Amino acid sequence: MTTPSNCPFCHLPAERIAGSNEFGLIVRDAYPVSPGHTLIIPKRHIGSFFELTTEERNALMALLDQARTELQSSYQPQGYNIGINDGAAAGQTVQHLHIHLIPRYQDDLPDPRGGVRWVIPEKARYW
Repeated sequence: MTTPSNCPFCHLPAERIAGSNEFGLIVRDAYPVSPGHTLIIPKRHIGSFFELTTEERNALMALLDQARTELQSSYQPQGYNIGINDGAAAGQTVQHLHIHLIPRYQDDLPDPRGGVRWVIPEKARYW
């Protein structure tokens, strides 16, 4: 489990930060799954989305909007996946909350239907 002393999101170099406000940061993902893959990270070291205060949640949503505007201008994606891995059972590997904003592009997959449902492949195809 990460703690503030060894948490990669608590010790980001300035050049990784693409934007910020009082409560959070916009950061390009170090291991992007698509061009422009971005993370929205609270400044406070917390593990779960459900630990956010209302003020922090509002600030992170404002950063999500800001990041989307910047991605629209820079990358012109045709869609987005927005996701949070909250807890080890959900695949969270860094125990500091981070919201993924993943730009999606026409034909980046042969059939993108189901989107985030593919976290459990056997259940993804519902049509």
